[in-house]
Amino acid sequence: MMTELTSPTLTPAERLAAQSADYHRMAQALDWLAARWRQRPSLDEAAAAVGLSPFHFQRIFTRWAGVSPKTFTAALTHAEARAAMEDGESVLGAALDSGLSGPSRLHDLFIAQEALTPGQARRRGEGVDLSWGFAPTPFGNGLFVETALGLCGLAFAEPGEDEAAFEDMRRRWPAAQWSRDDARALATAAKVFGGEGVEVPIVLMGPPFQIQVWKALLRIPAGRTATYGQVAQWAGSPGAFRAAGAAIGANPISLLIPCHRAIAKDGRLTGYHWGLARKAAMLGTEAVAAYGRRAA
Repeated sequence: MMTELTSPTLTPAERLAAQSADYHRMAQALDWLAARWRQRPSLDEAAAAVGLSPFHFQRIFTRWAGVSPKTFTAALTHAEARAAMEDGESVLGAALDSGLSGPSRLHDLFIAQEALTPGQARRRGEGVDLSWGFAPTPFGNGLFVETALGLCGLAFAEPGEDEAAFEDMRRRWPAAQWSRDDARALATAAKVFGGEGVEVPIVLMGPPFQIQVWKALLRIPAGRTATYGQVAQWAGSPGAFRAAGAAIGANPISLLIPCHRAIAKDGRLTGYHWGLARKAAMLGTEAVAAYGRRAA
């Protein structure tokens, strides 16, 4: 008999491993759903799209998300109606206008200032010690990169692409001293995704304009999204929405610096460095959290 994620016998690492495995089973469904928000597809349609019976689809989806597909859809519908009435958003924009309060209290993050000196930044991390490792997360295998002061990188890898994910991150600071520590990564994953509101220090390492944009992303509150133009304005460069978009795409700390909440002006889901299916999963999970708070 399969152990449920709510079982008190599961350790945080076991729970994250199960959620990670379930995410990859659901990624195809989430990608399919991301293109069909307006159609409100049924359970049978969603299950058929990924080659599962409705029973098995509902079981796996519920184990991953913590709620049934029906509740998940209801959360999106609720977010859509609220935003449409309050803000005059497009239907798709309203459906996605919902932010993350969990899997932990990420709005309580402590943000450190840039850890690199100007000279180190120019030398692309020379003289900086970075610890890196992989750990399971609710959104697949996560790559965690840390300095002595805090987390400076969080990425996600598809199955079999761990090396590519690491190289993608390493290119940001190629002159740094890199050392692997999966145990440290797992401990950090448990803090970030453990649901206990543990504060995770974040270190922003990059050019000044990018850091301003990344800080601006933190202004998007739980339960909301923002356009690239709005983020550029908050970063002090209202006319530089394209540059802001590039800076958002260069964000090294997925989820915690919520670049997934940045959407096109017309409400479309646009490019996401770690895949549109994962962006849809994050936004959907956020909508569930927001829906649950309002229903309580």
